[in-house]
Amino acid sequence: MDDLQGGNFESEEPRLFRPMRSSARFIFHGSGPDESVRRRFAVKWITRSNVKVDRVACPWLIRRFVDPEAEFLFVPEDQLLEAARREEAIPFDATRFPEVKLNHRGERCTFEAILEDFKLVDPALHRLALIVRGADVQGQEHLCSESLGLRAIAQGFALSGISDEEPLAREFPLYDALYEFVRHQPN
Repeated sequence: MDDLQGGNFESEEPRLFRPMRSSARFIFHGSGPDESVRRRFAVKWITRSNVKVDRVACPWLIRRFVDPEAEFLFVPEDQLLEAARREEAIPFDATRFPEVKLNHRGERCTFEAILEDFKLVDPALHRLALIVRGADVQGQEHLCSESLGLRAIAQGFALSGISDEEPLAREFPLYDALYEFVRHQPN
């Protein structure tokens, strides 16, 4: 976390999403972006509040394929860097901050950055990443027909007034289903 830049911090406590105790699969290929991340499982991960597509898809990916015991924190964007430092949490999907390594990269979304940095090679995850990118990134809707539906679902949850933790609990089964769908599609 030493490479993060921060400012003054006055805040509410970050909200924590505790891990689901399920049959999450733990698949880790390669050393990831930082060997210390690999050694410290389960870790805290932190992102901006007001989750939509990428900030639900990334926790699903992390929980299912990187860190099955991950805990997620959601904070206002202006508090993200300081909260990440204080909580020793890995920040992700905070495009305003170039020092956050797990972020959008060009036209690609954070979900794709996690696939790349953690060397997740499952072709179904890469097909799912295109759906996520099409839903998350304006102008990328043409990538997959499923993208607009995923965007509508994410926006519906965002508009429903529920906490940031609730869409994770409600949408993880959706991502499980999308993953199975793309896994069974011909290449």
